[in-house]
Amino acid sequence: MGAVAFIFPGQGSQTVGMGKDLKENFAEAKEIFKQADDALKFELSSLCFEGPVAELNLTPNTQPAILTVSVAALRVLEEKIGIKPDYLAGHSLGEYTALIAAKAFDFSEGVKTVQKRGQYMQEAVPEGEGGMAAILGLEREVVEEVCRIAANGEVLTPANFNCPGQIVISGHTNALKRAMALAREKGARKVVPLPVSAPFHCELMLPAAKRLQEYLKGISINPLIYPVVTNVEATENQEPNRVKELLIKQLTYPVRWEDSVKAMVKRGVNTFIEIGPGKVLTGLVKRIERSVKVFHVEDTKTLNVLEKAWKEINRK
Repeated sequence: MGAVAFIFPGQGSQTVGMGKDLKENFAEAKEIFKQADDALKFELSSLCFEGPVAELNLTPNTQPAILTVSVAALRVLEEKIGIKPDYLAGHSLGEYTALIAAKAFDFSEGVKTVQKRGQYMQEAVPEGEGGMAAILGLEREVVEEVCRIAANGEVLTPANFNCPGQIVISGHTNALKRAMALAREKGARKVVPLPVSAPFHCELMLPAAKRLQEYLKGISINPLIYPVVTNVEATENQEPNRVKELLIKQLTYPVRWEDSVKAMVKRGVNTFIEIGPGKVLTGLVKRIERSVKVFHVEDTKTLNVLEKAWKEINRK
């Protein structure tokens, strides 16, 4: 049997009702939601279970909400099935969940940190001045060239290298419009403006990065019990003294998800388990490397599917 990676979703995976099944059926999950409510001093659990959707979609709420549901699912998986990962990784916000799984910091600390991160990201750029778009069907080099040409003195760069043929770009609104038109001219299969509140993972996030750096000064990083494959470097890190630096860089650097998955496959990972709401990463992993096994855990049903499959895998 090969190695196992736990992977954790980022912003965009949220839905009203997420985590409710876990909280109602497992004491471990119920405890995590209680810890989140206590740490943030408001009922994040109600926002996850009942919405309203507009409030859940505000970045300072979305980030702690996804983190909480992901950690609740992780705790249930650890208790009920007991799988130990060889590697951990998360997409943008999901890297914080990976660090909690690696015991770099505790959950209460993590949920407060990502609320601040969400707030800093939201406030970094005035509304309407920046945005993001997904470019489908163009090679990496072509998208980079499109960004260079369309920038025209403004900020515009690739923000997420998600999988072959799916790259998200980020920057000033006008530069983004120019890039979207140019990408279509270059033969992009599809160009989709994303419904995000700010241009993440580009230089425009520098004010957020500076505020996050200041906030992280007050947090201690513990030894990591598992290696975390980081967005910035797409290779594993297990050094506590590098964690903060990588989290700060992450705000202005692209998310190298495709490279991260390839790095884990190269190190022998053949089973990826996405833990948290939705299965966006499961889909991306399959498009990066078809040969691997993928599972996701977000409720009782998906947990049972994994448990049954895991018994089969271990029987062989």
